[in-house]
Amino acid sequence: MQDIINMIINSLRNISVWSIVDIIVVSYILYRGYLLMKETRAEQLFKGILLVLALIPISYVLKLDMLNFILTKTITIGVLAVIIIFQPEIRRALEHLGRSAFEDMHLIEDDAVLNSVVTEIVAAVENLAESKTGALIAIEQGTGLSEVIGNNGTVLDAKVSAALLENIFVVNTPLHDGATIIRNDRILASGCVLPLTGNNTINKKLGTRHRAALGLSENSDALVIVVSEETGVISLAVNGRLTRNFDKEKLKSILIKIMKKRRKKRVKSIEERVKAWIMKKRRKI
Repeated sequence: MQDIINMIINSLRNISVWSIVDIIVVSYILYRGYLLMKETRAEQLFKGILLVLALIPISYVLKLDMLNFILTKTITIGVLAVIIIFQPEIRRALEHLGRSAFEDMHLIEDDAVLNSVVTEIVAAVENLAESKTGALIAIEQGTGLSEVIGNNGTVLDAKVSAALLENIFVVNTPLHDGATIIRNDRILASGCVLPLTGNNTINKKLGTRHRAALGLSENSDALVIVVSEETGVISLAVNGRLTRNFDKEKLKSILIKIMKKRRKKRVKSIEERVKAWIMKKRRKI
């Protein structure tokens, strides 16, 4: 115990500015990691790991050799088990880092175009909800959905319009039973089969459309709108969370708010930075 105290004192004496920076960076990474795990099944595992890590030094100090041996071996084997069991969460975290580090390709830059696209989508959703016509619409953001489209979707590449969206989801038409993917101001594809969520804690009354919406929002940053064919209730899935009971104005407001916020956070590409630098130099001349 005295050795540990001496080591801590020596570390504090030798601390430098870069050590403080190092601590801040690591703390930020751990905090962002916690936010990614929050309210997922990985959160409970994380709390369990913290408990085991806390018990290891306690068992060592109290000379509980058997408990210390078991806990140490559990950590050693547990690392591999965590990677295998929580592969979806790890993939989601890496995709989130990728979206933060590189340019988002599918964000609408022009406010007028953004407002027009959202207005058309919301108008279609409202009419589908009134007629209790089931619908599943995914608005692509930073994460490309070409993989989903390529596997099973039908490419349309048509301008976003309320009339076309309503027509796609008419019952018994070829494309009504899948998801429609929107990229920028274009309806990219329809009839797409989305991955279902593995979350078993969601309401059992929710059907396949809602589970598919959650599944896609867990694996991408897409905004996924669902219209229930049983109740006509409008729902929105974002980042693995499903919010229900939207009306026309509320849905339009939240879509525009999220899309504008993500656009502001977009990291500029090298090309854009070079152009901005050139324009800045020209203004000085």
